[in-house]
Amino acid sequence: MRLAARIVFRSVVCTLVVIAGVLFFRHVGHFNATTVALSFLLAVLVVSTVWGFWYAAFLALISTLAFNFFFLPPVGTLTISDPQNWVALFAFLLTAVIAGQLSERARREALRANERRTEIERLYSFSQRLLTIESVPELLNQVPRNISDIFGARGAAIHLSGRPDVYRSSAQTSELESQRLQMVATRGGPEIDSAKGLAFAPLRLGVRTIGAFGISGAALSHESMDALSTLIAIAIERTNAIENIGKAEAAREHEKLHSAILDSIAHEFRTPLTAIKASVTSLLAGGLSAGQQNELMTVVDEESDRMNHLVEEATQLARLESNQVELDREPHQIGDAVQKALDATRKAIAGRSVKVTIAPELPPLNFDLELISNVLSQLLENAAKYSPPDSEINISAVRNKAEVVVSVADRGAGIDELERSLIFDKFYRGKDNRFSVQGTGMGLAIAKAIIEAHGGTVTVTSQLGHGSVFSFTLVDRNYSVDQSSSVVTLTS
Repeated sequence: MRLAARIVFRSVVCTLVVIAGVLFFRHVGHFNATTVALSFLLAVLVVSTVWGFWYAAFLALISTLAFNFFFLPPVGTLTISDPQNWVALFAFLLTAVIAGQLSERARREALRANERRTEIERLYSFSQRLLTIESVPELLNQVPRNISDIFGARGAAIHLSGRPDVYRSSAQTSELESQRLQMVATRGGPEIDSAKGLAFAPLRLGVRTIGAFGISGAALSHESMDALSTLIAIAIERTNAIENIGKAEAAREHEKLHSAILDSIAHEFRTPLTAIKASVTSLLAGGLSAGQQNELMTVVDEESDRMNHLVEEATQLARLESNQVELDREPHQIGDAVQKALDATRKAIAGRSVKVTIAPELPPLNFDLELISNVLSQLLENAAKYSPPDSEINISAVRNKAEVVVSVADRGAGIDELERSLIFDKFYRGKDNRFSVQGTGMGLAIAKAIIEAHGGTVTVTSQLGHGSVFSFTLVDRNYSVDQSSSVVTLTS
């Protein structure tokens, strides 16, 4: 109905244009036949440009009849007395038809050029969105939505060969049937159903077809469908390549870490094993005094304890990282953990001055006494390893609003700024001390895992040549008001 109404309306307008032209040229002034013919020809060109060739042809026909009836002698009849006027009349009709056709062709080319430009802009926008996606699942979920948004389609769907799922822009795309997508992917040729507004095309990389996609409610040219197909296929291959590179890099890093672990553990176990082996060999050889035998047995005992400690560290780190450690939280004073750590590390810090500064009236905190004392032991052993034998170690505990901050400070060489972000990583050891100081690089990683399991944080501040301060926080769940900032000092 709309099409019929539009045809009738435009035909009436063309007729009115001719009537208006006749009235103007006959009653407003005196115009020769050439002027009238050119004016009608101009009207034909305008109508052809705006509405198309068939309306221009209709206008050319009724203009020819009007030109003959009103302007060629004998006026008032459709006959022509002078043969030259027959030539003029047919020349006018032929010129009007040809000019209308050329104008229509120019209009179509202009419309096609605008459509191509719009499609190219949309394809560019689509390609820009594809570049921001770096995983295949995300790509397959985002591409149908992007097609629907950018190209104004009702819906879009993608099917990849070897995958059972069809990825759709929305649930309302049932007309894009999965069987039809699979068929297009298998045949490798596009299908366009203009009556239903559906278009399907294979996803190709060269001669290889990797899937198919479909669009409903958007009229795209064959060239745009091919370009869209190639863009999607390239994006899928690109994201696949990125994922494969990432997996390969992760595998390399895993292998490097695995090698570092084995190297570190082998190095740490070799030393006590060597000492134990040498001591046992000497004992078996005999000929030693009671004092010498007792000394060798002491070495075996100490080195066995050291090996047992290494195994316990590795086991504890694995359990902490897999969340298999249950915290035995009970109210304790932080001083209890400090004292327990001092007792455990008495041999490691023997001969050193350790200053303990704890703010008075610190409330009891809920923490696992064994694990927190283990953290303090790790920090004390580190301070002893990486600072001069005659330097002082400082332990402090102060309130900071709802947290209690516990710190262990040493007077060592300090930690380079680049290494501070790595110091709590598993098996990492300082580049300047990794061969001169014994250790596995697990101590600080264990300490960090324990504190984070308690809901706290571990930090380090350091100044080269002046020492380092390792701090961790424990949360006071019953905090309400600030406590006194005075401190009590103990020395051990």
